[in-house]
Amino acid sequence: MKLFKALFVATFAFSTLVTSAGAAPQAEKDPIKPNTGRYGDPSEIAIKYRDYLYGIVKEINANQVVLAKTKFGVDQPFKFTKKTKFTLDGKPCTYDKLKVGDGVYVDVDTDKKTGDQIAKKVVGGVNLPSIPTE
Repeated sequence: MKLFKALFVATFAFSTLVTSAGAAPQAEKDPIKPNTGRYGDPSEIAIKYRDYLYGIVKEINANQVVLAKTKFGVDQPFKFTKKTKFTLDGKPCTYDKLKVGDGVYVDVDTDKKTGDQIAKKVVGGVNLPSIPTE
């Protein structure tokens, strides 16, 4: 019986010692981050245009742009106003510089009276990150 108590106390003491010393302290340094991701730095585009809607220009004229392949799944028209700004390759432009088939990002606002989708900014020709070559 004394041997059983001694083994029990030794086992209990050993288990408390292991559990208290088992958790190694966290490293104080951040993990090493690669310079670019697998397909380039995603923050170049993703963060900048995360609140914009992406689509392919199906039709464009002075009054509106119709985008295909949007998150809505159907062709979506966006009306232009006098305040709508157009950008192509990082430089200001006009709507006629954008072509059918171009991928564009649109900053969208909704008209409260009519419910129409209004394009505040239309950004085309964005320089997507390239695949790193090694």
